[in-house]
Formats: sequence, C-alpha cells, structure tokens
Amino acid sequence: MTEVDWDSKTVIGFRKQAPKVTKKDSDLNAARRSGAVVATDKKIAGGGNKAHQGTDHQRIAKLDRENEVAPPSKIAPSVGRAIQSARLELKLSQKDVAQKINEKPSILQDYESSKAIPNPQILGKLERVLGVKLRGSDIGKKLEGPKKS
Repeated sequence: MTEVDWDSKTVIGFRKQAPKVTKKDSDLNAARRSGAVVATDKKIAGGGNKAHQGTDHQRIAKLDRENEVAPPSKIAPSVGRAIQSARLELKLSQKDVAQKINEKPSILQDYESSKAIPNPQILGKLERVLGVKLRGSDIGKKLEGPKKS
C-alpha cells in the first residue's frame, strides 16, 4: 500500500479571493485590518467639474470655431428669378415643373427663393424643361434648339 500523508489538508470548494474594486472607505479599512494587499489609484480627472473646465479648453474650442469651413453658397437670386419667370411664361405651376424634372415641389420652391444649394443635375433638368439658361453667363436667356452640324 502507498504511503499517504494524513497531515496535509486539501480543501474542496475554497476559492482564492479575486481583486475587489471598492469605493467605500469601510471596505478599504476592513481589507487593511485583515492584512490584504491594498492598492489605491486616483482618477486623473476626479472631482472636477466637466461642464466648467479650464480656459485652455475654451480657447481651443474658439480656435476650432474660427477654422470651420464656410457654409456652401446658395443659388444666386438672378437664377431664382429666371426660373420663376420662365415657369410663369410657360403657364406651369411649381408642382408641374417639379413633376417634369422628377423632384419634390419643395426643392423647386427653394431654388426659386434662392435658398437651395446649387446642384448641377437639377439645374440641367430645369434648363431643359424651361428652355432657359440658368448656369454661367447670360442667365435667363432663351436656349436655342439643338446645334446642327
């Protein structure tokens, strides 16, 4: 028969204590009393008011605002008037023209009131339907028919 050491103990179901994170002083003091290894880490921005940080952040934000890209240019008022006059000359409503160019009536309304950001595709469609030049020089001039070669 093999020799067995009856003095050694094997404990089944005993878990080694995992590191615990606590915020309470009482838990921290209890761990120190029991002789456990205690490490404390201080938060970097702990106790600060995030809404009111130093003036450095305010200065950086101001610089960022100054370097922002300018908003895209809106359509020229002369183009809006040319669209409106050509549409009225053809006795079409905004809804009719919008339907012919496959766009929403609100888009045509923005173009006529010079609130839209110019889109070359939409301007090209409007030129074809209204028969008026809307890009480049001579805005509002009637378009000639197709060029004969």
